[in-house]
Amino acid sequence: MPDYAWLSLTTDYGLSDGFVAACHGVVARIAPAVRVIDVSHLIPPGDIARGATVLAQTVEHLPPAVHVAVVDPGVGTARRGVALGTPGGLLVGPDNGLLPRAAGVLGGIVEAVELTSAEWFPDPSRTFHGRDVFAPAAARFALGAPLTDAGPAVDPATLVRLPEPVLLEGDGWLEAEVLTVDHYGNVQLAAPGSALRHLGPVVRIGARRAVRGGTFGDAPTGELVVYPDSADHLAVAVNGGRADELLGVSPGAVLRLE
Repeated sequence: MPDYAWLSLTTDYGLSDGFVAACHGVVARIAPAVRVIDVSHLIPPGDIARGATVLAQTVEHLPPAVHVAVVDPGVGTARRGVALGTPGGLLVGPDNGLLPRAAGVLGGIVEAVELTSAEWFPDPSRTFHGRDVFAPAAARFALGAPLTDAGPAVDPATLVRLPEPVLLEGDGWLEAEVLTVDHYGNVQLAAPGSALRHLGPVVRIGARRAVRGGTFGDAPTGELVVYPDSADHLAVAVNGGRADELLGVSPGAVLRLE
């Protein structure tokens, strides 16, 4: 297995405790030359879908790396810890749906193992697998250790996967699930940016009107714009405001555009 010069971390640990630093420290003790990219540690607590979306939309822009993701409300239960091999890098984290979408972006799963090695993980905390299982495993993988040193092979078909988001399309309309809301309140939908071509120059979202555009300034200040975002998803924004507040939506809601 190749060495990796980079490792990424995506978690819901927040920034007010020492959890992130502990994971950095474990990696530094095992693989001090490996550089760490912090993708985000502000995933809403326990929000697996948000973590999966952030991870999947980020990994293709990072160098080849071992990607550690920990949004793990089932920590310490029977849920598995896994490592996934792909043509574009490795993924390490809980088997709860967090990793497969990113694995698809990196070329698909070619190898999977369960992290069970007593030698690698002699006495892990029941509540902090990020520090005691995922970070040390990732550091060893970055140094070239084969996945099978960490535990037995897993059939990729048995991995937990999140439900496919809602997307329905008709003549001049679509209904799409809200995938995520970013820091600015922009609402990303489970529809490709190309879906914009099938909508008219003025789009209705419920009782509100939005313009079609390519960027936020294509709408008057305070008004809605529907546009292809930087991840090539259809998205809704407010020029100078928050679309999530104006529309009263959050991830998992379904919007109808017509």
